[in-house]
Amino acid sequence: MLGCPEFRTLPSSESGYRPDMVSVWTATAEVPQYDVLRADRRADVAVIGGGLIGLTTALLLAQEGKQVVLLEARRIGSRTSGNTTAKVTSQHGAIYADLVDRHGEDTARQYATANQQGVEQVAQLAETLRIDCELIRTPAYVYSAQSADGLRREAEVAASLGLPAVFDEDPQIGVPAVGAVRFDDQVQFHPLKYLAGLATAFVAAGGQIFEDSRVVAVDEKDDQAQVSTESGPVVTADQVVMATLLPLGMTGGYFARARPQQSHGIAVRLPVEAPAGMAISTDSPVRSTRPWPGGGPNGLIVVGGGHETGDVEDTEAIYASLLDWVGSTWNFAPTAEYRWSAEDFSTPDLLPYVGRSPGSDRTFVATGMHKWGLSNGTAAARQLAEQIAGRDDPWNGLYDAGRIGGPRAVAKVIKDNLKVGVDFAGGHLARALSGGLDHLEIGQGGLFEVDGEKVGAYRDRDGTLHTVKPVCSHLGCPLAWNNADTTWDCNCHGSRFTPDGDVLDGPAVKPLDRS
Repeated sequence: MLGCPEFRTLPSSESGYRPDMVSVWTATAEVPQYDVLRADRRADVAVIGGGLIGLTTALLLAQEGKQVVLLEARRIGSRTSGNTTAKVTSQHGAIYADLVDRHGEDTARQYATANQQGVEQVAQLAETLRIDCELIRTPAYVYSAQSADGLRREAEVAASLGLPAVFDEDPQIGVPAVGAVRFDDQVQFHPLKYLAGLATAFVAAGGQIFEDSRVVAVDEKDDQAQVSTESGPVVTADQVVMATLLPLGMTGGYFARARPQQSHGIAVRLPVEAPAGMAISTDSPVRSTRPWPGGGPNGLIVVGGGHETGDVEDTEAIYASLLDWVGSTWNFAPTAEYRWSAEDFSTPDLLPYVGRSPGSDRTFVATGMHKWGLSNGTAAARQLAEQIAGRDDPWNGLYDAGRIGGPRAVAKVIKDNLKVGVDFAGGHLARALSGGLDHLEIGQGGLFEVDGEKVGAYRDRDGTLHTVKPVCSHLGCPLAWNNADTTWDCNCHGSRFTPDGDVLDGPAVKPLDRS
């Protein structure tokens, strides 16, 4: 077992280019720091990814006596799990009537059960491991300011599936609403403090964590798998879990079966007490809110502006729209004390992919959480741990990682990949800024044409110019500049890179070429 780790607050901006872009969770948690992998290791299970799914899976396996090594490309909790809205709930918008219509009552009931048990497992782990993560029980609402008709059916269907759902004609959620579906006894918490607790418990159970140890390849050979890292050392294991948002590289073909989605969040202080409970609208544009305890009684977190990764030219405007909504709703001029974004992936049939990857004997995956990864991800971790331990899948194939889906899902996959083909053929590379790099102002970035070639450029706040070849290292798709997050984003499959070209999110595993 490794020695006691040092605890540090995560850097205010993980890429180091926008210190004002930081989640409220990243800014307010001390997270244990672990060594880089410097020598080859042997393990029963290698877990790739130090977010909620990876840490929960690793902990459950270590508690079973497995020798587990967890590899994190950056810092634990530094990407999606540390940038979530931090709602732990089985209420995933108004999803259950749709699930019944698409998949039937049995599948919808399994999904409901899996996610409600995921909520309870988070609460149970926090209690038994004594994790001080600001966890409280609270209602969750999905509401509309326009029509309650669909919500009445949603409440009936959700309740029939065994969920704690009722229709609320007069929800007290602080925003205009003609009705809402209320789920009682749900959970909100501080996700990074929770992950720090999971990591500490995992190491105490005999597990090993290595940070800044990016995995670049997994090769299955005979009776073992070799997990290669960017710096050279290899972990040899009997089984491998890819808990990396989207499986790395070409694994399972998931890059073609899931679409990347990005959402944006702000933390503000209202002029009045913030509404209690967690809420999300069915109206467009979708707005998701929850109390922000660290902001005092008036603290509120607002998330919205969802779009496909790399498909919006001006992401700064999204943060402005969130502030405008807060200002118009509570009649004041708000300031975002924190602002951040997160990425997740959606599947064509609304169900995650969890389990053994197609064509693999030893590689397991978990992806496609539809922005509800705290409950879905905890359920996924339990499924992975049970399968690796040789026991039956607790959800009876609900999240089958090898499924194709029905005609509706297949049609969606075809449509999505036609869009990818269009973007691959030209996409954002057709839009280059005029003027030379010498005219690039501090804080500005984008695509430029230099000597007949496209160059991705950004001038940071110190005046340093960063240039890359704006072509994704995964499959060669053109990249789009994200002006708010200062990242290069791939709309084809969701990879994201720093201005210097370092990988932030996969499926890419290699950095961009520098110009």
